[in-house]
Amino acid sequence: MKVAFFIPCYVRAVAPQVIECSLKLLRHLGVEPEIPQGQTCCGQPMGNAGFESDTKRLKQRFEKIFENYDLIVSPSSSCVAYVREHYGDSFKGRIYEICEYVHDVLRPVSLPGSFPHKVCIHNSCHGVRLAGLSSPSEQNIPYFNKLRDLLGLIKDIEVVESERPDECCGFGGLFSVEESELSVKMGRDRVRRHMATGAEFITAADSSCLMHQQGIISREKLPIRTIHIVEILASGL
Repeated sequence: MKVAFFIPCYVRAVAPQVIECSLKLLRHLGVEPEIPQGQTCCGQPMGNAGFESDTKRLKQRFEKIFENYDLIVSPSSSCVAYVREHYGDSFKGRIYEICEYVHDVLRPVSLPGSFPHKVCIHNSCHGVRLAGLSSPSEQNIPYFNKLRDLLGLIKDIEVVESERPDECCGFGGLFSVEESELSVKMGRDRVRRHMATGAEFITAADSSCLMHQQGIISREKLPIRTIHIVEILASGL
């Protein structure tokens, strides 16, 4: 199958190592993704701010760039969810968040490498409720967590989850700009819950959530760090 790799704007800008690790992981698992040139924003920031009509040209460009691919994989559940929800049926079965793709489609039974650290999972809002990466706590359904399943393939890692495991970190895109004080308070509460587990690292599938929490950690000099899950999964590659 012809697979494209979609790079979200903020990942390119603030977490380029996530791109490298994602490609390493996919290639190790037998997928050789192409990176189409001319990629731009999917339009999520404008759309979520109520200016969806202004995203028309971005949508048309996205559709043209990715029209000849069987599958699209991206390290961002929020961008993937936006394309699925707002770009029509043609993308609903073709675009995957990378952890979703590895867990549900590629299904590895092991990964090389070791990560001898205690890691707490941050379940992002879009990842939980739109990408289906874990079970929402407000629903009375059996527990599952695809991130935890994937981390379990790595040797020597200790994986934990905090109290209120799918509580929002407060980033929310433009919410963190328009309601900055509330956003910071939510982020500080979230980081403190992660720290209460004794974890050395907070990991997640969304760089935006990690960026927000790392900002609080750095500013307040807290004894914990953030790391994207693909950096752990690709650590032995």
